[in-house]
Amino acid sequence: MTDLETAAQPQGLRRVAIDPISRVEGHGKVTLLVDEHNRVQQARLHIVEFRGFEQFICGRPYWEVPVMVQRLCGICPVSHHLAASKALDAVVGARPVPPSADKLRRLMHYGQVMQSHALHFFHLASPDLLFGFDAEPARRNIVGVAQAHPDIAKKGILLRKYGQEVIRATAGKRIHGTGSVPGGMNRLLQPEDHALLSRDVQQMIEWAEDAVALVKRLHAADVARHESFGLVPAKMLSLVRPGDGALELYDGVIRVRDAAGNILLDDQDPATYLDLIEEEVKPWTYMKFPYLRSLGPTDGWYRVGPLARVQNCNFIATPRAERERREFVDSGHGQIIHGALATHWARMIELLHAMEVMADLLHDGDLLQGVLTASGPRAEECIGVIEAPRGTLIHHYRVGADDLVTMCNLIVSTTHNNQAMNESVRAVAAERFDGRDISEGLLNEIEVAIRAYDPCLSCATHALGSMPLQVDLVDQGGALRSRLTRHGDGRFERA
Repeated sequence: MTDLETAAQPQGLRRVAIDPISRVEGHGKVTLLVDEHNRVQQARLHIVEFRGFEQFICGRPYWEVPVMVQRLCGICPVSHHLAASKALDAVVGARPVPPSADKLRRLMHYGQVMQSHALHFFHLASPDLLFGFDAEPARRNIVGVAQAHPDIAKKGILLRKYGQEVIRATAGKRIHGTGSVPGGMNRLLQPEDHALLSRDVQQMIEWAEDAVALVKRLHAADVARHESFGLVPAKMLSLVRPGDGALELYDGVIRVRDAAGNILLDDQDPATYLDLIEEEVKPWTYMKFPYLRSLGPTDGWYRVGPLARVQNCNFIATPRAERERREFVDSGHGQIIHGALATHWARMIELLHAMEVMADLLHDGDLLQGVLTASGPRAEECIGVIEAPRGTLIHHYRVGADDLVTMCNLIVSTTHNNQAMNESVRAVAAERFDGRDISEGLLNEIEVAIRAYDPCLSCATHALGSMPLQVDLVDQGGALRSRLTRHGDGRFERA
């Protein structure tokens, strides 16, 4: 629901609020401050929910963590499950884990990437692209897509179902599974599940190719709009495969490019992420703002996720996805592609790549037999980095001699993208709002820009600290009786 709030601001500006943002995971809002001529003076994305995972993980036995952290999210729990497991492998000295465990984790991970991309594009993003940003809101949803484009909706639903079956077969459950443990895996792929997944894999690859073709048709139908909407030049950060720079979603080294495509940093060990990244806190949102330490908060922000990954890598190691990647890159005519809507094209290329990887893995006998866990010299500090569907995900823990977690730091994909999302909001607001009457369709364009990043706002608001908070006590008549404010610097003020 969109709320047009016209209460006067102290500066004489009018406040327009989009609260809550729809078709995203979690709760957030956007506020615009406009003057009497409807010119936008300020645009901000606020994350208004709060969760304290980094604190209540502390004190728990390390073997509980891969299951606990999944509760950050019902959409991408596998990413947290695997990032935590990868980190905590060091605690049991399993570096590397056995080949069977590594391949089973990869199968689980690519099933997660595929199902998440299918969910986002077909259920959340496609209504805007198929019907138009200003279409009737009652139609602009997956039900409307199913009615107007039943074949598209069917393929989207069944693609996601296949990914969920991969997760169930490897993790034990479709949501919040237990398959990955510190040191490896606790289950092999069962023969009946292998047969089920192998039976449908070629059909899923064909439908994944259809999904890429659909995005390309939508792009070709309005090239100018797709190239310019939410256009925000940004640095790009992602994992790539060591040695050849191929797209790597499960395990790799960090690469950063500038907005023009020049490599700023390469082959960075993910375990040294603190040397690379710092986070800034701002008083109007619960989500932090990461940036590159070497460049500072003003110039050091960057983008993660499909749009960054597909252009940050040298190539994709599966043939169908690589052909599509080349066409995508060529559409930029030698320039890096920064338009927000291009993220959907890149996302479907990754969906196709994930299907190809799963098809290859299903031919590997190590999924059905082999050693599942390993152990070795223990480490007390451990870091796991993975490319979640939305972008780079970092899990960092310290574990004491008593096996209890003493420190937890999580930087999730949406947090990495925080500044980029705010910049996209400002770009769309500046282009589409200034001097115009504000309508629901125009407000939806702000949401479209945010939605392109596929943000998981519940994942991104996991920290606990001196965050700004205001508590009002009102009586039954609505009159304010007392107000307590905690400022961003930790100071309390009572009114």
